[in-house]
Amino acid sequence: MNEYQQTRKIEQPDSKELTPVVKPRLIAQSPAVCVPTAHGHFKMMAWQFADGSEHLSLQAVDAEGNPRTVSGDKNDARLFGPAVRIHSECATGDIFGSFRCDCGAQLAQGLRIIQERGGYLIYVRQHEGRGIGLVNKLRAYSLQSEGLDTVDANLAQGLAADQRDYRQTAVILRALGLDTIQLISNNPAKKQALLELGIRISGLISDEIEPRPENHTYLETKRERMNHLLTPSHHQKDTP
Repeated sequence: MNEYQQTRKIEQPDSKELTPVVKPRLIAQSPAVCVPTAHGHFKMMAWQFADGSEHLSLQAVDAEGNPRTVSGDKNDARLFGPAVRIHSECATGDIFGSFRCDCGAQLAQGLRIIQERGGYLIYVRQHEGRGIGLVNKLRAYSLQSEGLDTVDANLAQGLAADQRDYRQTAVILRALGLDTIQLISNNPAKKQALLELGIRISGLISDEIEPRPENHTYLETKRERMNHLLTPSHHQKDTP
């Protein structure tokens, strides 16, 4: 994984570019519950919106439930905001460990990063397949098996390459008091979407993973066609 890329100036939302959208209505949130996991202890909350969507937030804590924090020039949350991973739901990768994508590995790595640095992970449901849903995602997989890449497989179905909406995510971040964050992501489009929703980004923390033979083409497409900040040399086919 690449070292944390710190920006000297916190990126502020441009008032002229703020997304003109209706604010989603948050109707319920659960109590914060400490949950021990294979990745460490987390304080977990569930969030419900008026459209029926439900999401999770996880804050890294110790065994006694105290928030994990790491002081230092690069990691001090008081200066730069906490490390935050916005993770889009991926049933195939997160639950079943599919190697066709990097989602499951990124989820595990994101949880490890926030355990090391302190911070949060927002698990965004209804984001399956970059927002196209399970049925269309598996249709896209079928098209990829016929030779299309992950972008063209969406476009062939009349869908956008990325249909994710981060408005509810921004509401959760603000409810948690997270107006300024260090974003754990390789995706500049995600950073821009959050900026347009009024979230300040102090820097990016890479969550690049090592490719596998099953997903190197997918990762290369993300780098070349979706401008993800990935290292080209990391995405070559394995040689016998």
